[in-house]
Amino acid sequence: MPPWSKEIIDLYESGAASQFILHGNISDRVLIPKSAAGPERMGSLTEYLRESLLVKFDVVLAYDLGNGARVEKGGETFAQWPAWKDKTLPVAPREAVHVLSHYLRYCGNLARLKPERTVRVAVLIINAHLIVPPAQGSANYELSATASQLRDWATDPLITGGHCASFLLTENLNDLHPLLSNNPQSARVAVPLPGKDALGPALTHLGTLYPKPLAPFAADPSSIAAALAGATLHSIETMLQLRQHGGAELTQADLISIKKDLVEKDANGLIEFLKPDRTLDDLHGVEAIKTWLRQDIALWQQGELAAMPMGYLFCGPVGTGKTFLVECLAGEAGVPVVKMKNFRDRWVGSTEGNLEKIFRLLEALGRCIVFIDEADQALGRRNADSGDSGVSGRIYGMMAEQMSNSRNRGRILWALATSRPDLVEIDLKRPGRIDVKIPIFPTSSPAESYALTRALCKRKGLTLPDAMPEAVTPLMPSLLTPGAAEALAVKTFRILKTGTADPVAALTAALRDYQAPVPLEVIESQIRLAIAEATDLSFVPAMWRS
Repeated sequence: MPPWSKEIIDLYESGAASQFILHGNISDRVLIPKSAAGPERMGSLTEYLRESLLVKFDVVLAYDLGNGARVEKGGETFAQWPAWKDKTLPVAPREAVHVLSHYLRYCGNLARLKPERTVRVAVLIINAHLIVPPAQGSANYELSATASQLRDWATDPLITGGHCASFLLTENLNDLHPLLSNNPQSARVAVPLPGKDALGPALTHLGTLYPKPLAPFAADPSSIAAALAGATLHSIETMLQLRQHGGAELTQADLISIKKDLVEKDANGLIEFLKPDRTLDDLHGVEAIKTWLRQDIALWQQGELAAMPMGYLFCGPVGTGKTFLVECLAGEAGVPVVKMKNFRDRWVGSTEGNLEKIFRLLEALGRCIVFIDEADQALGRRNADSGDSGVSGRIYGMMAEQMSNSRNRGRILWALATSRPDLVEIDLKRPGRIDVKIPIFPTSSPAESYALTRALCKRKGLTLPDAMPEAVTPLMPSLLTPGAAEALAVKTFRILKTGTADPVAALTAALRDYQAPVPLEVIESQIRLAIAEATDLSFVPAMWRS
């Protein structure tokens, strides 16, 4: 039995709650254990609730917007209700909730007057966010009335007397009417994405249905469970069905790409995985930074989590390779890098719902690095006066809470990148959220610029001498970023392929009309901001410290 299921049982049997808002991974497949209703099988969450959690209930009713109200269990008992005998249950939300409320109160009165005839009844409201979404614009009395009646199921003593239970299923709490999502007498129970422990039994069962793809892991199913943690059971089962149909076995090498594809598909484009095919050895210079990061990785791998930072802030002028550094860090650590994409939405509540979905995924992934590029724009603002209906302020609050969750230390490592760290809210940069702030600078001398350009040219097969040639010396600029140096290397390669055959002459020609892609005053301003943010002066070259 999953932990969230045990939580519901404890809350209900103790009398602490009778209404449960199940949110999160509610549309996934669930392993339903063997019972009187049938053998072990995969099913929906509502089937699991009915066959495993609500076995002792006499009547189980359900309602969803498409199918209306219906009796899932105990039809003969429900038919004894005098007020609705031989009638058709309604489809429209307002009428359906009214009828269900009437029946719950009838059962409450029956239990009080004739305890020996007590009827235990449970009601499932499926996709509750479609029935009672947050009110938008002017007052919607019909919507508020429906939400108010559903709220009564958690507060009316006649309904909460120990014989009734109600379940509201919604993917995101922010998609639900605040009368319900903020009701302190309702228990909010998160249904997480399946982690390693939940996937183990499910994969053992799926192995009996699809033996061919899982044959290499039959002796040790825990290894594949750990590798696929974070993907939904539905997507895993679909993948196994296709492999079984094609007669193809899974291999250990397949698992990384399969997990990436499954998780990105389940996330509906809210995240993407960066391929960690680089290491810190691919990073030119910045030895102090590489030493610090390698020490953190060693602590991570040794399990010394108390010494691990909660997150990094990489700051510096545009083009200095902040994204490249994160990719190198991930490859060195050997963990997946999740990049948060554009989760903002124009619809009220959708942005917050997207963030909820991303956070659920991160909880299930295990150890990972979460990369947020352009952090000054993505993380929102404390003050909700930006004309966006308060969305920026709510994003800020949700991100601040998630980034400071100490339970994630050593599990989720935040990596923020920006050229304007002064625009990131101070509270988001404080220790406990971002413990290490690392500045990244352009080159500080023509010699450094030449060494960087030479290294990038070498990757393209161009061999330049170790020492800077005399013809290049007066032309080589300072304050060269890796982005600008890459463009210079491409230009040199182009000249080599279309003109001179001498690499030095090609570089000289490329430099002759070179113009910095970013104005000097902008670069210098961003350098000052990066220096001011640095956690440790060892990250700052001596020439910049003054």
